Amino acid sequence: MKFGKDFLSQMVPEWQEAYLNYNQLKSLLKEVSQAREVETTSENQRSRFKRRGSLYRAFSGLTGGRIGSQKLQEDHATATIHTNITQKDREECYQSMLFVSSLEKAGENEVDFFKKLDDELNKVVGFYKREVGMLMEEAEELSKQMDILIALRIKVEKPPEFCFQDSNDHVSLTSNSTSKSTIPRTSLESIFEGQSRLGVTQEVEMAEESSLKDAKSYGRKAGKGIVQPTTQNLKPVSLELLPHVRINVQPETPISTLKCMVMSSNSQLSYNKTELRKAEELMMRALIEFYQKLRLLKDYSFLNKLAVLKIMKKYDKITSRKASKAYLEMVEKSPIGTTLEVTRLIERVETVFIKHFADGNRRRGNDILKRKIRSERQGFTFLSGFLFGCSIALVVAIILVIHLRNIFQSPGRFQYMDNIFPLYSLFGFIVLHMLMYSSNIYFWRRYRVNYAFMFGFKQGTELGCWEVFFLSSVLAVITLVCVLSNLDMEADPRTRTFAAITESIPLALLIALLCIIFCPFNIVYRSSRFFLVRSAFHLVCAPFYKVSLQDFFLADQLTSQVQAFRSLQFYICYYVWGDFIRRSNRCFQSKIFEAFFFVVAIIPYWIRTLQCVRRLVEEKDVEHVFNGLKYFSTIVAIAMRTGDDLNMGIVWKIMAAISSAVATILGTYWDIVQDWGLLQRNSKNPWLRDKLLISNKGVYFVAIALNILLRLAWMQSVLGFREAPFIHRQALIAIVAVLEIIRRGIWNFFRMENEHLNNVGKFRAFNSVPLPFEYNNKLEMKSQF
Repeated sequence: MKFGKDFLSQMVPEWQEAYLNYNQLKSLLKEVSQAREVETTSENQRSRFKRRGSLYRAFSGLTGGRIGSQKLQEDHATATIHTNITQKDREECYQSMLFVSSLEKAGENEVDFFKKLDDELNKVVGFYKREVGMLMEEAEELSKQMDILIALRIKVEKPPEFCFQDSNDHVSLTSNSTSKSTIPRTSLESIFEGQSRLGVTQEVEMAEESSLKDAKSYGRKAGKGIVQPTTQNLKPVSLELLPHVRINVQPETPISTLKCMVMSSNSQLSYNKTELRKAEELMMRALIEFYQKLRLLKDYSFLNKLAVLKIMKKYDKITSRKASKAYLEMVEKSPIGTTLEVTRLIERVETVFIKHFADGNRRRGNDILKRKIRSERQGFTFLSGFLFGCSIALVVAIILVIHLRNIFQSPGRFQYMDNIFPLYSLFGFIVLHMLMYSSNIYFWRRYRVNYAFMFGFKQGTELGCWEVFFLSSVLAVITLVCVLSNLDMEADPRTRTFAAITESIPLALLIALLCIIFCPFNIVYRSSRFFLVRSAFHLVCAPFYKVSLQDFFLADQLTSQVQAFRSLQFYICYYVWGDFIRRSNRCFQSKIFEAFFFVVAIIPYWIRTLQCVRRLVEEKDVEHVFNGLKYFSTIVAIAMRTGDDLNMGIVWKIMAAISSAVATILGTYWDIVQDWGLLQRNSKNPWLRDKLLISNKGVYFVAIALNILLRLAWMQSVLGFREAPFIHRQALIAIVAVLEIIRRGIWNFFRMENEHLNNVGKFRAFNSVPLPFEYNNKLEMKSQF
């Protein structure tokens, strides 16, 4: 693989704009190479005319052409780069100037190349310094949070009179010993140059031993009544200030959310084990996220330094000069050349995390800290293709059976379409949605959309496109086998009933699918299954959970599966009332079923409305008001359309037409303008947006047109196309549901593309983890040393 592609593949997607623009520098070098080739060609032509007149003297040895050529090459090789580091707006500015021999001059292309290279280097150094500065501030905050956590551990797990007897009970993350209380403290922000990993570990251990001796001394004197607690005592600062700390653990259940609505969430510490456990979880997540930032920032420095090295080597090769050495010396003097600060922070975080969250087990601690990259197994590609081929063969087999048995002319075909087809269509909707999601993952990865970060998947547990495709193929094969076994159209002539076992196949398949989803054993991607179940539970409990992207994204998927929800409702009616033996149903004769026919279709949109209300309360953004009104208009439209489906009169039909038109217009506008960020009049790409991941702009206009057309498909019931002479009503409903699922799959890609570009614009490559403790300014002043 060429370095340019490898460089692109190893970039942090959200930081892509902050990396060295290697491709542009390569294009400038290509212009330099072309200019030199033209110059060389013209020189060769001039020398050819001179050669004929001097041929005899050349053979006589009277000319020094060869010596002159060697001298010219030496002059080329002795071209030098003068580098300079200046101050501009209180920031270091790195500049270079090319000096060549008197026999030649540097072309404008070379000047442009070094100017662009200097600009790119300054951009990289500036971004690196800003990130390091923010990490140092975050390290200081983590130090204070860690001190409070250790004090809380002491308070919860041991009585006050024995709180100084174990060196592992009071550990800070600092190393300087300038505290007024003479307790050595270590802070993540204090870094010592030239210190090895072993030195960092020994430093932390020595600080803790010193802290232990002082703490034990204080404990003995306090026990004898010799010393009273004052600001000059040897009592650890964190314990002195623990009563002034407030817990900041976010509510995780509907009950805790309701409690927070009654009481202030910033309540005083109650020193119980539940608070300690939650605080430890948050602190552990914060340290892991902080560690990942440090590792990626170090990789960022290394990659950019390597890119400068590669591009300068290319320059030397093209121009036959030795100019890279001086430029690389300037790079080494820059912050990205010496990443000592970040390296020390990495070592210190590893030491502290292993000691306090991995029980001193270095291997276990490193496994938790380091990013896990999931590698897709090649066997899935073959197996998925094989199963997909089997599903196609089963579809062909079903078509042949229908044709050979002349099922379309069978008197039982209407019974089948009214009763069996809705049962199996549920699995068809699920399979299609999984296939669309699989294609979404493929294109997200192809265009470097960091979907795993935005969805909040645990590292190394996100499913790849082939794994989702494999699961959908398995479900498709099983479903089609069941359909093939359930194509019997004739009932027993004596009892007028169908075989109970055969008629129960769809129910057995549904129960098996639910058992796999909720299976507690570590099989069939348990982490992904539980992630889905947890997000679904958050939807059920809306608005009592904080709304994250994966929650409202899943809710949006459910809005496109209204027909699947109605199929589940039909399952309950069909099997609970015992109609499956006679292959008939009396569902629509029940007022309860009709009422739930309304409710089931509204539930996904109602959940999204509640989520918009929750986000409005938390974020105070008026945009969520309009988004909530959009979903509420859809609720009204679905209610009116459902009434029209139940033949409740001409008034319902008119109201359904008006409400559906309004909901369609609002939904289409929101999809294209808000969710996709398109149709911006003043953008660099007319009527699209400034940044696009797909180079072919026509794709976006095709997506806009498809979204509008497929949005209109759901109005088929309002426009009077519920039945057609050539297609059954249930088949028409399924086709409309399939079109909506396809529209949602297209929406998914562009929605996540827009979200990804927003993260890129803000260089937001990490999740913000809430810290467990809060304290006021007075507490912060007291904790200084």
